[in-house]
Amino acid sequence: MLDLFETMENCRAMRRLKPDPVPDELIAKILHAGTCAPSGGNAQKWRFLVLKDRKIKEAATVWYKKAYDEIIGPRYSSVAPPPGVSPERFKAQQNAVSYLTDHFAEAPVWIVACLDTGANHNPAAGASIYPAVQNMVLACRAVGLGTTLTNRHMFFQKEVDKALGLPEGVHSYAILPIGYPMGKFGPVKRAALKDVVYQDKWGQPYAGA
Repeated sequence: MLDLFETMENCRAMRRLKPDPVPDELIAKILHAGTCAPSGGNAQKWRFLVLKDRKIKEAATVWYKKAYDEIIGPRYSSVAPPPGVSPERFKAQQNAVSYLTDHFAEAPVWIVACLDTGANHNPAAGASIYPAVQNMVLACRAVGLGTTLTNRHMFFQKEVDKALGLPEGVHSYAILPIGYPMGKFGPVKRAALKDVVYQDKWGQPYAGA
């Protein structure tokens, strides 16, 4: 098994997933990793919805695809590749995003990461759920499963929460589509530390980079 740093360095977003069933033992292991994360005041207001029902996934996918067609797709076509990513690699990423959009409901398992915030719904509360999501992403990589953190559905969060059957006061913050990857894991592409880290003064290079 990869050590922690190797796992992080080789945890590429996997958007092309096989429809093969995923054992519940692995999903439980991934969920356990999520609950090991910190949360504000250790309140643990997170709730996780494991979705296998195709009809429910398809109902949510309608809004997921709408967000792609109206917002994400046009944005991809008008921006330059991110730091550390070649134009060819960026094009491949766009193709993978499009593929996931078309096959989102086919992922055998979704883990919907939610917060039970009651009437005090505040987007800043995400600080108490996204650490758990990242733990689960790393856990997927550790057990050989593919996933990607996606929260595109939040452009239509109310509609998606309704499609998912979430009770009042509970809101979704991310969806992890999980399955065995069609492709191979590989290293992530990111900007160099010298381009994103400063020391003592904004814009002043970090000596350790």
